[in-house]
Amino acid sequence: MSLDFSNIPTVWMYLLIFTLKFVEVTISTLRIVIVTKGEREKGAIIAFFEVMLWVFVVTLVLDDLMSDPLKIVIYGAAFAFGNYVGSMLEEKLALGTINITAIVSAQEGRIIAQGMREQGYALTVIPGEGRDGARHILNLHIHRKKITPTINALKALSPGVVITINDIRPIYGGYRGLRK
Repeated sequence: MSLDFSNIPTVWMYLLIFTLKFVEVTISTLRIVIVTKGEREKGAIIAFFEVMLWVFVVTLVLDDLMSDPLKIVIYGAAFAFGNYVGSMLEEKLALGTINITAIVSAQEGRIIAQGMREQGYALTVIPGEGRDGARHILNLHIHRKKITPTINALKALSPGVVITINDIRPIYGGYRGLRK
């Protein structure tokens, strides 16, 4: 069976190439994030459809390319736009878990920890020492969707808090057992 796209008007061909490449790159961006979060099976399923789309789009672009080099520009624009939208979509989906480390003075460390626990957060308090004396390091593992409210809660309890955020892959256990 052979598909003949030679009768499609040029503008529709450009739109088809752009749309399919855009979709392929968007799902590729999400697949990469899913795989890095440890979801190999889901990533493999997505990769199957991604590569089928890629082969189809590349076939459309390479067909009679020398007489219509604008296909390359359309392909490149869709690639760039797909990356941009895919990264925005991933940010909105906020897949995965992060570690928030908050550094506060030792005097307010236990008070802030209690206040965060009263708001439903699980955290660990670690004593430390900074340039200006004793500190408490508060470690929280939360779902990425909760970054903003967590930071706001920490700032409300301690306006001078120092906060860092790291992506993590929890393996086992914890107060809420993020992963078994």
